[in-house]
Amino acid sequence: MLKVSIPSVAGTYSDLMHDPRIVRIVALSGGYSRKEADELLKQNPKLIASFSRALLSDLSVKQTQEEFDAALLNSIIEIYEASL
Repeated sequence: MLKVSIPSVAGTYSDLMHDPRIVRIVALSGGYSRKEADELLKQNPKLIASFSRALLSDLSVKQTQEEFDAALLNSIIEIYEASL
């Protein structure tokens, strides 16, 4: 299993993904906004998101519980959909 920065060029890790010794390649959001990281993830099939900073980017201590839950759910859905 490898953990790498999400590539700005689609297919950068394609050869590694087909190597039988590689189980998964996990990509960090790499300082991109969640929207940018999601777009890059869509361009790299089989890459798995590890977007902790991007996942939490819309959360705030000033939010109500309902706002917090909705923002977190929205982030999860967006990252999931980019992973399909």
